[in-house]
Amino acid sequence: MGLQSVLEGVVREGDLTLKLPGGGTLRLGDGAGPRLVARITSGLWAARIAAKPGLGVGEAYMDGGLVLEDGEIGQFIDLIGANAKFKKRGKRGLRRWLRRALREANDRVAARRNAAHHYDLSYDLYRRFLDEDMQYSCAYFERPDMTLEEAQLAKKRHVAAKLLLKPGQRVLDIGCGWGGMAMTLAEEAGVEVNGVTLSVEQLAVAQRRAEARGLASRARFSLTDYRDVTQTYDRIVSVGMFEAVGRPNYQTFFDGVARLLTDDGVALIHSIGRPESGVTNAWIDKYIFPGGYSPALSEVMPAIERAGLIVTDVEILRLHYAETIRHWRQRFAAVRSEIVELYDERFCRMFEFYLGIAEQSFRARRQFNFQLQLAKRVDAVPITRDYIGDTERAMNRPTKRVA
Repeated sequence: MGLQSVLEGVVREGDLTLKLPGGGTLRLGDGAGPRLVARITSGLWAARIAAKPGLGVGEAYMDGGLVLEDGEIGQFIDLIGANAKFKKRGKRGLRRWLRRALREANDRVAARRNAAHHYDLSYDLYRRFLDEDMQYSCAYFERPDMTLEEAQLAKKRHVAAKLLLKPGQRVLDIGCGWGGMAMTLAEEAGVEVNGVTLSVEQLAVAQRRAEARGLASRARFSLTDYRDVTQTYDRIVSVGMFEAVGRPNYQTFFDGVARLLTDDGVALIHSIGRPESGVTNAWIDKYIFPGGYSPALSEVMPAIERAGLIVTDVEILRLHYAETIRHWRQRFAAVRSEIVELYDERFCRMFEFYLGIAEQSFRARRQFNFQLQLAKRVDAVPITRDYIGDTERAMNRPTKRVA
């Protein structure tokens, strides 16, 4: 199928003029919205986009095969997202299911390799567009005028409230990142936290930060796969890591939570979700999060039930991640010239495309975040949710605006 027939069937909304390599022009969409003009630079790129648009468009933008002559990349990505509903779904046969299962198998070697692909990028990159505490997950905007720093602190306190922490308790942080959550829990709740990560870069930064804040004895970090943890804990928290587990490992993950949690313990799992089962975007899987998958709750609940865990609370965070990524995109754009010096122009275009389609997917395409509170005992947490707000207020919330 040629590029023209592919695009005319998919791009039905918006105003896109596409200049073709041979001198021709395609007018796509219904003329609504900002006027966008893009140019495909060669016949080879046209063929690649026609053959695999889900992969080819992003690759073409990264490598200069698709050039925007009028309009911004964010507007172009919005147009792609607005027309996603017109894309035909392929058949989900056994062969395709097996390919997906293999991509998400994520054994110990693959899991470490996949983590390194994204999280072992330079700390100097991430510190330029994340908040001061290096939170690389969905923030919690209790007010629309919150700064990113305020919203990330609100997220940590929201998680802490659901964990019902008491001084001296032992907490396991699965996928601890650069250590911000572990250190916040240790400081504000007086608990001892063991954080595990598969990123060498994140481990070094987390350990260094804990030492600098005098928390090394209460916030400890190690390069450990969640499957290899052996001690039991009063509380388990995992924020933004479950997307890397992969569907073939859901039972192993929740069996592990049940094995590691004390009988009266509480766990909080925070993850990206979707309203129905699907597939990871081919470009995201290849360049950003290999082996990753954002689950539907219907794919997660059976494994939780089989593990003998009780779901004591479910919360869906809508649009919070869209707002979080909006802040990241703005901060990335403000220091883009510095990031070009760290990496190169191709890397910046890749990251811009990633942040753009990520924001759009949470703003307009029904992706969301969910928080699952889990326990072994039905009476492990109060029977109403009042304690969450009470605990947050006791932790000085709502947060005050930083001058």
